[in-house]
Amino acid sequence: MSAPAKAVFLSYASQDAEVARRLCDTLRAVGVEVWFDENELRGGDAWDASIRRQIKECALFVPMISANTQSREEGYFRREWNLAVNRTLDMADDKAFLLPVVIDATLDGNTRVPEKFRDVQWTRLPAGEASAAFAEHVRRLLSGGAAPAAIAPRHGVSVTPSAATEPLSIAVLPFVNRSRDEEDEYFSDGLADELLNVLAKIRGLRVAARTSAFTFKGKAATVAEIGRTLNVATVLEGSVRKAGNRMRISVQLVKVADGYHLWSETYDRTLDDIFAVQDDIAQSVVTELRTMLFGETDAKAEQQASAQVAAAAKGRTADPEAHRLFLQGRHFIDRRTREDSARGIGYLKQAVEIDPDFALAWAALAKAHSAEADAGWAPPVEGIARTLEAVTRALALQPDLAEGHAGMGWIRLHRDWDWRAAEASIQRALELAPGNTDVLLRAGVMAYGLGRLDDAIALCRQAVAQDPLRAAGYQNLGVVLDASDRLAEAEAAYRQALELAPQREGSRAFLALNLIAQGRRDEALAEVSREPNEGFRLCAIAIIEHAAGRRTESDTALQALIAKYQTDWAYQIAQVYGARGETDLAFDWLERAYAQRDTGLADMKSSPPLRPLHADPRWSAFLRKMGLAD
Repeated sequence: MSAPAKAVFLSYASQDAEVARRLCDTLRAVGVEVWFDENELRGGDAWDASIRRQIKECALFVPMISANTQSREEGYFRREWNLAVNRTLDMADDKAFLLPVVIDATLDGNTRVPEKFRDVQWTRLPAGEASAAFAEHVRRLLSGGAAPAAIAPRHGVSVTPSAATEPLSIAVLPFVNRSRDEEDEYFSDGLADELLNVLAKIRGLRVAARTSAFTFKGKAATVAEIGRTLNVATVLEGSVRKAGNRMRISVQLVKVADGYHLWSETYDRTLDDIFAVQDDIAQSVVTELRTMLFGETDAKAEQQASAQVAAAAKGRTADPEAHRLFLQGRHFIDRRTREDSARGIGYLKQAVEIDPDFALAWAALAKAHSAEADAGWAPPVEGIARTLEAVTRALALQPDLAEGHAGMGWIRLHRDWDWRAAEASIQRALELAPGNTDVLLRAGVMAYGLGRLDDAIALCRQAVAQDPLRAAGYQNLGVVLDASDRLAEAEAAYRQALELAPQREGSRAFLALNLIAQGRRDEALAEVSREPNEGFRLCAIAIIEHAAGRRTESDTALQALIAKYQTDWAYQIAQVYGARGETDLAFDWLERAYAQRDTGLADMKSSPPLRPLHADPRWSAFLRKMGLAD
């Protein structure tokens, strides 16, 4: 077989074949010739010879880097990588040939790749979704477009700007606490968090989500590494020294491609000036980016930045003490434990007692109460009622508060089962804060509940791209892919979630159910035995053992689930009975869930364990009662 002219060679581990196929389809859609062995080779000596010939003759070599390539000490893809590296020995240094692509959240610091791969900047395609910008960049390179020039290294690594990196993009890193008191860490983290939230509301500016950006806290990563991991063009970093009522804030905006400092400033102020300092930093960042990327004059850029930041900062307080309590509250809530959540809620309540008009604090309180209800740390009915009270207050104070509309969307979805109102609230939140990952995930959950699985997958993938180091995004993506019967992709998403957060509740149970659906019982039981949440563990064991024909073991797990969790887990119990084909009992427990206002019912339309109920006339009737009938 003769090699296609100007071809791209995709090199990948066998476990990543599905992602490779999607990348291949995306490139071919813009007219790029792709060498994809699964489509065109049949094995044997001819297969090896064809691979070698294609690597020798292809125009671009695209190694797909992932947790799968990282975990394998041996594999044919490693031979392909070495063949490609050997070919570069005969090439000019500025020739674009190697185009490494990371298809998950794998960090490049200690990856098992040839050293030559580190001489170019990596493209990140979270969840394996090729962007249109990436495909167009590849097409231009193949049609004779100039390759980006190499840039002098900062830390011994030369980098090439990636066209897949959006130019108007930024990561706000947690500011370093240089105060003597470690308790002041909430203030340094909170300042960075405040800036991140303001910048995320500015249309046209893509901001790496907090979960991913704050992953680098305390780590000795270079700006280039951070930029590659988060797929951003600029990084904002800083430090805070607080002593009594005085503070010194040093901040700098750095360009990822060359490490150049675009802007830096130091502020010596009192705590009473914190709001002016925050606005000054945000305006300076936006001004610099607009000037650098759009070529605007300083005066025009400053005017635009000032208006954008003022609009984005709506809902905050003017009281320094209320603001301090607000920062402390979010600091503890973000630790995601029952005790810290309760402590954080206490601080937020103090903040709104001092300033009852503090809309952002009310919205944060609503989010904390909904998280308590989701995690089972508070009775669902009480948690939802508290969420509604707080979010209603937030929106009354500030009708255009994105956080408020996101919270109201959660209420309309899980308490009211008012799908149209939920969709309107979430859409409004996305309009006000298009880069908010929480809103994207909630939009994905809503689409899943409505049975719009393609939309749900797209929204979850967008959330993962925005927040590539957040386990929740991958877990949600896995659930939606499972419902779409894309089991291999779902398994990969669950494993990515667990790599990022090994103790995350629910992920191992979902992975175990995925594995039993693939007929891998022993692996499923091994995974579910490590599930930290007992309720999820018992639910999954009951389904897995039934699928394996072990009725006694399934009954034991189900009875334990009912004995301990029937008050709050009626929906999950219905799922077990559905998976076991016990239709009457499944509908009995669905009715109990309805009477209890169980939030899980929002997912019932797409739930795989409930599929055995679909042929029963009671299923359509129940969907109508839920407002979910087509």
